[in-house]
Amino acid sequence: MDFPRKTAVTTKQAGDAAEDRALAHLVAAGLRLVARNYRTPGRGGGEIDLLMREPDGTLVFVEVRRRTTSAFGGAAASVGGIKQRRIIFAARHYLMRLAQLPPCRFDVVGVQAGQVEWIKAAFDAG
Repeated sequence: MDFPRKTAVTTKQAGDAAEDRALAHLVAAGLRLVARNYRTPGRGGGEIDLLMREPDGTLVFVEVRRRTTSAFGGAAASVGGIKQRRIIFAARHYLMRLAQLPPCRFDVVGVQAGQVEWIKAAFDAG
């Protein structure tokens, strides 16, 4: 007799699901998706999970973090200095393509235990 195998969710699948959840939350709040998983070319570059636009034109670079527990500060607290520098590098790379620089902001969306926590202006490029 064949028994159905229990399939484990991969880290990538769980991360994609968290991004989907964050995207739905931001769209419901009135933001519009510009790009998803924007990466700079080459090794050692950066990636932006979600690139969104506020109704007022502000370009929002969003880092999505998924955590299963709130230990060590939870999802949002896990965006340290190195990760911030990589996101800022990718944001600058993206902005070089634009003729005019819009107002910009770096947000973090934490997805943890089914809850979404959106932290606006979580860090800056300065």
